[in-house]
Amino acid sequence: MKQDFENAKTQENIPEDFAENSNGISISDHALSTVTEDSTIQAPSQIKPPENWLRNYLPMGIGQVLSMLGSALVQFALVWYLTKETGSAITLLTATLTGTLPSVFLGPFAGALVDRWNRKLTMIISDGLVALATLVLVVLFATGLIQIWHIYAILFLRSLAGIFQGPAITASLTLMIPRAHYTRFAGIQQAVDGIIQIVSPVLGALLFSLLPIQGVLAVDTVTAAIAILLLIFTVKVPQPVRKDDVAHVTPKTILKDVKEGFKYVISWRGILILIIFGTMINMTIGPAFSLLPLHVQNHFQRGAGEYAALSSSFGVGIIVGGLILGVWGGFKKKVRSIILGLFGMGFGLITFGLLPPTAFFVAIGVMIFTAIMVVITNGPLSALMKDKIPPEMQGRVFTVMSSMITATVPIGLVIAAPIAETIGIGAWFVIGGGFCFLMALVALLYKPVASLDDQEPGGILLSDLEKETIEEQL
Repeated sequence: MKQDFENAKTQENIPEDFAENSNGISISDHALSTVTEDSTIQAPSQIKPPENWLRNYLPMGIGQVLSMLGSALVQFALVWYLTKETGSAITLLTATLTGTLPSVFLGPFAGALVDRWNRKLTMIISDGLVALATLVLVVLFATGLIQIWHIYAILFLRSLAGIFQGPAITASLTLMIPRAHYTRFAGIQQAVDGIIQIVSPVLGALLFSLLPIQGVLAVDTVTAAIAILLLIFTVKVPQPVRKDDVAHVTPKTILKDVKEGFKYVISWRGILILIIFGTMINMTIGPAFSLLPLHVQNHFQRGAGEYAALSSSFGVGIIVGGLILGVWGGFKKKVRSIILGLFGMGFGLITFGLLPPTAFFVAIGVMIFTAIMVVITNGPLSALMKDKIPPEMQGRVFTVMSSMITATVPIGLVIAAPIAETIGIGAWFVIGGGFCFLMALVALLYKPVASLDDQEPGGILLSDLEKETIEEQL
């Protein structure tokens, strides 16, 4: 991932079936002898998904969609409540900050635990804790005892539970879905996310007109309960096999796992560069979208309905992009799709940030285009990571990557509040778009990033024979 691999490669990050010769890394005799008509070259410790993989996954997918819808309603309700009650950028950014801190500081430890715990049970418990935290918020609103700090605290607790749920789901999907469908499935997931982004603001605004805020929040507890029941009774979640599995998990073993996760990421130069630029983009785009309700209210001089429309337009773009990616599958080289998406994101974000107050309807179109480009970027990137990182390491590696990418968000939030109230929120969209352009250029011209499709776990560059063999198996 980061340093020169020739200086960083160790026995622990070179798969046993690969050996070094005078021409670089190539398949050893043992590896070649295992490639028959009935075998495939798989990621380390890969468990082949069952033939009925779709039937097994669908109940979990449906439950997660419902749970995500409930969470989106909570987010919409709380964001608009804080916007109307305070009208303060600092308040909105503080709320975002409290929901970000657990991922930054505790994410790697959560990922290490997910790699050792039963992933199905982890999903069930974490989803239940998120719903329980929301239920506390419902009671506080219903009794009239709610205060702003209560909202901060609940957002922190929901995020704390979520840092276990997210990695457990993501890492499990690698073993539940055939490798050949990773990119298309990522596109479909993005499309589902888009549907939720469309439905949740509209449904949130409708529920706000019919129910008190505690009624809107209560929907989340119902959707979480359905998701948990479906997961318990209808889904089989495979567990990856770990060579270093131990009977008792101690602080020492967790620290060792976290260290391995960081070492794995830092030693792979191409991934490290993506993470560095990802942190820069997140540091600017994160605060910008957190302040979108204020941008709608203060810059475009619009209300809750228009904010819902703009949020929904992003969802429309996510759906369109997801459908495009689901049908198309992206370029054969996933990095090329990522580069295209980054250039498009940069153009869209800069355009949105420069729009005048009278161009609200143009802003909707630009938001749709930007969202399409987000899918074209994120879908192949997600598939690339699932394809390259061994399943038994994905929990800790994904959370290490997430923590590194989101670590600068608090800095961005602290800087954004005073600047946004001085020069406007649009400037942050322009800066974020600039970083997208820069990252696309690096991915295009810098070989450790441009060649990620041709690398094995740890950054080992595949030989032509290996690439041809793997492509034939897919």
